[in-house]
Amino acid sequence: MTFIAMNRFRVALGREAEFEEVWRNRQSDLPDMPGFVVFHLLRGASDEEATTFVSHTIWESEQAFEAWTKSEAFRRAHSGAPKTQGLYLGPPRFEGFVAVSETKKV
Repeated sequence: MTFIAMNRFRVALGREAEFEEVWRNRQSDLPDMPGFVVFHLLRGASDEEATTFVSHTIWESEQAFEAWTKSEAFRRAHSGAPKTQGLYLGPPRFEGFVAVSETKKV
């Protein structure tokens, strides 16, 4: 069953473009990972402190996602944390979902 993995980030006001640039330039082996379907970086609403961003990946299964999190490619993709000092207000919040219903365009 399809698995959706999301991380929510609260990015300091005024640093949104910098955050987006970090994501555009980071090394990603996602397209080469078995079971990977698609990645989106979503920009949400802002409040008086931060703008919400969500990284959103769709996987063919939860097992495919878990294999990604244990891979060398995952470690490489997440090794740039020092470059992001001060961008985040708190740690990212992970949310994982198993699809229980799906409608596709035919």
